[in-house]
Amino acid sequence: MPWSNQGGGGGWKGGNGPWGQPPRGPKGGNEPPDLDDLLKRGQDKLRQLLPGGRRGAGGESGALAVLPLVAVAAVGFWLYESIYVVQPDEVGIELLFGKVKPEINEPGIHFAFWPIEQVEKPATRKENLETLGSAKTSSSAGSIMLSGDQNLVSVEFSVLWRISDPVKYLFRVANQPDLVRMVSESVMREVVGRTRADEFRTTGRDAAQMAVKDRVQETLNLYDAGITVTAVNVTRADPPIEVSDAFGEVQRAQQDQDKFKQDAQAYANKRLGEARGESSQIREAALGYRDQVIADATGAAQRFKSVYEQYVKAPDITRERLYLETMEGVLSKTDKVIVDADGTQGVLPYLPLPDIKRTTGQGGTQ
Repeated sequence: MPWSNQGGGGGWKGGNGPWGQPPRGPKGGNEPPDLDDLLKRGQDKLRQLLPGGRRGAGGESGALAVLPLVAVAAVGFWLYESIYVVQPDEVGIELLFGKVKPEINEPGIHFAFWPIEQVEKPATRKENLETLGSAKTSSSAGSIMLSGDQNLVSVEFSVLWRISDPVKYLFRVANQPDLVRMVSESVMREVVGRTRADEFRTTGRDAAQMAVKDRVQETLNLYDAGITVTAVNVTRADPPIEVSDAFGEVQRAQQDQDKFKQDAQAYANKRLGEARGESSQIREAALGYRDQVIADATGAAQRFKSVYEQYVKAPDITRERLYLETMEGVLSKTDKVIVDADGTQGVLPYLPLPDIKRTTGQGGTQ
């Protein structure tokens, strides 16, 4: 491509270089931008945006116009950081250069000189819950504990606690929920290790909960943690999953054993009641027979006394009457034969008129 001098201003056509820009020389071409001009134009735009801004003012007057806004923003930010609100379940603890101030602020709006004063707001009226041993909070191995009879128990329990001393809570210990969890799990393992597995799962659960609560509170008091444990609840105390079927068989066998014992006890109580009834009946019959014999003997004695009294008054007549009454009683029960005293007539049969009369009476009735 031939060099062309037409159009002037350079060796390229139209005075431009190959990329559409004129060639830069030591004195010709584009000059660098004027910084003062850029600052002036920026100040003009800022004054247009600000209320009361004046066009065409110098840089010094624009800076002075911005200072009040900066001061208002700084004061607003300082008030925002200094005014704080204590919620109904919280208390406010103020720190002056990191040192705790003696007063404790109740719920409401309060003021602290930020940044030399800082505020901590612990929730002293809130019940905190820590759940241990569940699948969501720990591994399955973490909930398995060794009991006093060398059995494994999978324990899930919860601990309720609240802040009793906010200053101690904030500045005596760190990671307070983790502390409660670690102490509670350690104490629970200790209590389970001193208790039989069956007892811990059944009748001894309430006693174990109280023991864990007291022991955890003692340990936290030693740490001076400012925490009060309100309750410990064992929600699950089962054998590990790997041996749950075997434990189920053992429990079913124990239930069957208890059922058989109850059935045997019921049968024994039934038989014992029947035996006691029979013995009472026999005893009552014996007492009745005794009273009857005593009454008969007493009557016979009374009759003998009365007869004796009559015998003393008239012995001959009484003897005869006794003889006749005795013979009457004897002859009325035997067959009678009449024998003639001379012996000439032989033996005459006695006509049993009373028997004939009874037979006749029965035949007439028929």
